[in-house]
Amino acid sequence: MSKQDRITYLAASWCLSYPDEQLVARVPLMRAALGEFPGASQPFDVVLSALETTALMALQTQYVQEFDLGKRHALHLSYWTDGDTRRRGEVLGAFKKVYRGSDTLVDTRGELPDYLPMVLEYAATVDLAAGRDLLQQYRPSLELIKFGLQRDTLPHTDIVQAVCNTLPGASPADEQAVMRMAGYGPPTESVGLDPYDPRLLPMKGA
Repeated sequence: MSKQDRITYLAASWCLSYPDEQLVARVPLMRAALGEFPGASQPFDVVLSALETTALMALQTQYVQEFDLGKRHALHLSYWTDGDTRRRGEVLGAFKKVYRGSDTLVDTRGELPDYLPMVLEYAATVDLAAGRDLLQQYRPSLELIKFGLQRDTLPHTDIVQAVCNTLPGASPADEQAVMRMAGYGPPTESVGLDPYDPRLLPMKGA
């Protein structure tokens, strides 16, 4: 399963990243790699098809709208557990420590180290065990990202679910179940943006 998981993580990393010409050029590679395993390509099909058939500028505009202009689908894992609190700095430092523990220099490319595509790429190409440990540690964040994407009927939902399926245990039924599974409440020491509060889930179209 390790090879399939690596391919799933790398394809998910690319498909959750900002679309550019390089990403579009990688679509045949992703299709070929995922096609080695029965059913592995299904969660990616809609996104891959969009990359093949939609104008690049339209793809980029949609990505910015869905992922960059708000926090509804924030791809930074510690945002969902720590919000913009002072302790989040310690959490980000822990991600950097994991990366420094590998024998490969991890280029963050200007992103925070908890950026999901980066964590997935790290797991796929550098250290599968350490990367999977990070994903498991932040499983609640993955599930909350998934529910946010699902609420807005975005095809990336199935991709995040595919990542969750590589981890132990079944996915929770809803956001409240995620919070119970995680055993944490919303952060209280806010700096800047309000921390995540499961009682204030955004409604579709908000």
